[in-house]
Amino acid sequence: MFALAAAALILTAAPAAHAADRLTVFAAASLKTALDAAAAAWTAETGNEAVISYAASSALARQIEQGAPADIFFSADLDWMDDLAQRDLVDKASITRLLGNEIVLIAPQGSNAVAEITQGFALAALLGDGRLAMADVKSVPAGKYGKAALETLGVWASVKDRLAQAENVRAALKLVATGEAPLGIVYRTDAQAEAKVKIAGAFPASSHPPIIYPVARTTASRHAGAAAFITFLASPAAADIFRAQGFRLLE
Repeated sequence: MFALAAAALILTAAPAAHAADRLTVFAAASLKTALDAAAAAWTAETGNEAVISYAASSALARQIEQGAPADIFFSADLDWMDDLAQRDLVDKASITRLLGNEIVLIAPQGSNAVAEITQGFALAALLGDGRLAMADVKSVPAGKYGKAALETLGVWASVKDRLAQAENVRAALKLVATGEAPLGIVYRTDAQAEAKVKIAGAFPASSHPPIIYPVARTTASRHAGAAAFITFLASPAAADIFRAQGFRLLE
């Protein structure tokens, strides 16, 4: 009886121990397609596993602030990384500005919508009776970049009451892909990852702050592989994966 109980205890504890060996990564939703592929390549190379939780950078940063167990934070903007750095929740020495991106106007595949995105362009007219899908403009990086661009171009006032705001950029992408919104603002990499949408126009880089994705190890992490994973993300092998998904490498 004792032997059977001991065996059962070992079998029960083994999965938990295995799970503890996994690297936990909190990453911006827009990284999903590329980062899943990069993590798979890292596992193939090292035999180590990464468990990745995707959400808006704002939501993930708040979870880390509340004590959520994460080894790495991969943000879609500098603001949320800086917020955690100021609270000593990420290792400042490990912060790596890794990727760049663009924001674009998207429409459902098959739509006739095309826009030359310049000062005062007719965005409201393009929307018709529909709404503009965006990530939350107050906190989510993609929404903040999008709002900044619309303000710079002088069209924010014409559409600010006609938004369909989503919890993250991939949720905004889905609204357009399913035809629930006629237009949306997402990253170029999101548009490239979704066959059901097309790019109707690209926002000038000068219309919004630079889009920068920083990655860092959390100060709470004790995982021996955290630094190695960040190093891998900056490697030529990972760079090829990120470029294939439309990202720019900054490092």
